[in-house]
Amino acid sequence: MSTPVNASPGLRMGRPFGIPVYVSPTWLIVAAFITISFQPVFADSLPGYSDVATYAVALAFAVLLYVSVLLHELAHCVVAKHYGLPVRRITLYLLGGVSEIEREPETAGREFNVAFAGPLLSLGLAAVGFLVYKFAVPAEGIVSVLVLQLWGSNAIVGVFNLLPGLPLDGGRMLRAAVWKVTRDSGTGTLAAAWVGRAVAVAVVAVPLLLNLMSGQDTGFGQMLWSIVLASFIWVGASQSLRVARVRARLPQLRARLLARRAIPVTAEVPLSEALRRAREAGAGAMVLVDHDGHPIGIVNEAAVNATPEHRRPWVTVGSVARSLEPSLVLGADLEGESLLDAMRGTPAAEYLLVERGGEIYGVLATADVNRMFTGV
Repeated sequence: MSTPVNASPGLRMGRPFGIPVYVSPTWLIVAAFITISFQPVFADSLPGYSDVATYAVALAFAVLLYVSVLLHELAHCVVAKHYGLPVRRITLYLLGGVSEIEREPETAGREFNVAFAGPLLSLGLAAVGFLVYKFAVPAEGIVSVLVLQLWGSNAIVGVFNLLPGLPLDGGRMLRAAVWKVTRDSGTGTLAAAWVGRAVAVAVVAVPLLLNLMSGQDTGFGQMLWSIVLASFIWVGASQSLRVARVRARLPQLRARLLARRAIPVTAEVPLSEALRRAREAGAGAMVLVDHDGHPIGIVNEAAVNATPEHRRPWVTVGSVARSLEPSLVLGADLEGESLLDAMRGTPAAEYLLVERGGEIYGVLATADVNRMFTGV
């Protein structure tokens, strides 16, 4: 599974292929769960071994399984780097692993290849493990039992990730296919996200229906795990839907259209007087300038609103302004993803918009940009 996230990275384990790998503390939870769940399996397969020994084998299986997950994620990242996509890190956590690839592939074909690399690696490990189990290890013993469980688990990981719904790898492959046909990545995302929601429902409903039809009781552990996986898929699919809706509005995101008209004021002007001038000019923002008329700051709307009206005659504009750092000066022609990237570089409440020649065009308020995506 390879969805960009901003989770806390956890403990750093190394840099294979130059990619930082972290293990989240939540991995300890799933390692304990796997160890406890599989100990009876290993106890049945290894008669004569003590409980301590079979617990140790189960723990070794949990570690090796996550090594397989790491290889799965590395496959995504190696292909992504081959296409020149920057990879921030890999994090192993409660439900597997995530590869944080900072930019989407430029074409549907590359998207498909990056997504397919993970399941292909898992299925390859399963095939190799099966051959080793059949022809290269003793029929009985710890190694045989471990290899059996590992090739089976890798097969399940590979097949599960091929399910055609976001945020699973199969969902990204479906997205790429729809993108190729429609020539619109947004349409691909919407289709794969809705299928992802259907997959989430099926992950819970199908095992439940099969057990009911066979007359068997659904175990609490099985149902709990199905609900956890379904929740992960549903949340990821819903996030993908929100991202697609945001991207659909990006063409409407233009700095010039969202800009507030601004008036220049010097630092010593009382706030009440500056607000009066802004009202008369029909301006929605104020730019702090020096006595030569050069912009040196932006008056912060939140600080103005927090100043009681009776104190405004005694508060200067300079005291409620933010110094104008170079990163707070944006081109008035910016739009879409380029505008968002510029704002992400230095988060702030207001930005000064200037023409190509350096003339002040107006002020862009982050609140006005956010309102464009309200309800998405």
